[in-house]
Amino acid sequence: MTSTQQPHSAQQAPGDRRRWFALAIVMTAAFMDLVDVTIVNIAIPSIKQDAGASLSQIQWITAGYALAFAAGLITGGRLGDIHGRRRLFLVGVAGFTVASALCGFAANPEMLVASRILQGGMAAMMVPQVLSIVHATFPAHERGKVFGLFGAVVGLGAVSGPLLGALLTEWNLFGLQWRPIFLINLPVGVVAYVLGRRYITESRAPKALKLDLVGVALVTLGLLMLLYPLTRGRELGWPLWGYVSMAGAFGVFAGLVAYERRKAARDGSPLVELSLFRVKSFAAGIAVQTVFGVALGIFFLVWTLYMQIGLGWSPLRAGLTGVPFSLAVSTAAGMSVQKLVPRFGRKVLQAGALVMAAGVLLYIWEAHHYGLAIAPWQMAFPLVVMGAGMGLIVAPLTDAVLSEVPREHAGSASGLINTVQQMGNALGLGLVSVVFFGVIGDRLTRAQVGPAFVNGFQHALWWVAGVMGVIFLLMSALPKRPAQHVEGAEQAEPELPAVDKEPEFAG
Repeated sequence: MTSTQQPHSAQQAPGDRRRWFALAIVMTAAFMDLVDVTIVNIAIPSIKQDAGASLSQIQWITAGYALAFAAGLITGGRLGDIHGRRRLFLVGVAGFTVASALCGFAANPEMLVASRILQGGMAAMMVPQVLSIVHATFPAHERGKVFGLFGAVVGLGAVSGPLLGALLTEWNLFGLQWRPIFLINLPVGVVAYVLGRRYITESRAPKALKLDLVGVALVTLGLLMLLYPLTRGRELGWPLWGYVSMAGAFGVFAGLVAYERRKAARDGSPLVELSLFRVKSFAAGIAVQTVFGVALGIFFLVWTLYMQIGLGWSPLRAGLTGVPFSLAVSTAAGMSVQKLVPRFGRKVLQAGALVMAAGVLLYIWEAHHYGLAIAPWQMAFPLVVMGAGMGLIVAPLTDAVLSEVPREHAGSASGLINTVQQMGNALGLGLVSVVFFGVIGDRLTRAQVGPAFVNGFQHALWWVAGVMGVIFLLMSALPKRPAQHVEGAEQAEPELPAVDKEPEFAG
């Protein structure tokens, strides 16, 4: 269709306000996804108590979303290229809204887990289209301002998600307990769908790649074979089949590599562009993204359980405790992109890993020193240090990883970066059963719960600190002077390739 070859022409006319309505719609959807990830964590203890969810089900409520999201990101981007980004965006929004309703009205933990997996899959259809629609809607000279707005949305989502989750859980609207954290997506999703049909203009990639369904199946199978035994193993007494499954997962991944090589030679449309891994900085960056995802997956779930179950804090108190962390992340991220990375390059990211590790070690000391008597204000300093370290990493990391990638593969590389971070997050959530639940023990008396959770929290944080040390070492393979963050630099926009899929703001 010739109309899809020139997606910009109708949208770049001066005075055309429709593109700003389209921007507001896709930003709302991105915000909805970001908030949904953070809002659930704060309500996990309430879900456990009210719905009677087991510890492994609690893990799958978060890990299932991350796994489905990771497995579907690249596929979602390619479906948008082939069938139209507006169409896939609307499918994703509608599906995400329906899945949110199913989560909110879940009759049991099993239904909630299944609905969360569906929700993650629908987010994978929706999120990759967001920046693709921006590229197809706005001329290059306006994108710097647009991406700055996206950065603000990310910061707002990080701050407001936990607070909104805490308030909705604490208020217990209509006696629904935790359910409003999902049901709040319904009116937002309906409005986004209706306005999206009216204001978003369709666009497709001129040369869309074919779908690699076998690749998607192999990635998903390998992750399930690895994550399911990790999550259920402790409950089931670590049976032999679990070890066999985890070992077999690596065989599946080896098969994936062999298949992708053949597919690349046959039709040039593999799920994973293996030639990218010949670029040293990209291979190291993928490792950093994966391991960083593991650290975040472990920390955020364990942190929530520690505050609300171990210390007995209310959701609101726990949510407010996290505000200094979120503000520190946003502030440091802005400084790293605008001032520090252009001057100091890779050293900023390495400093971020060390600063975050220092914050984790300080938190371990405070948790041990104050025990059950620790107060939110005492947590503020280690959380600010951790947040500052994380902010120094997250904003410039993608550009550092992509800076030596050939321009024709930038879209594929960007999708892969976000995918492996989500996979790492799912793996970290699976490891919680080993590094946290495996330490606290079963059948605790009421008096034993607090001390056991404090001890488990410290044990899990030692793992996070170790992971940050690994990340610091891996960062030495990144380029000394990474490319300046394209989302904040208008002059860099003309250098971008045509976007096939760019899920930069995956939740």
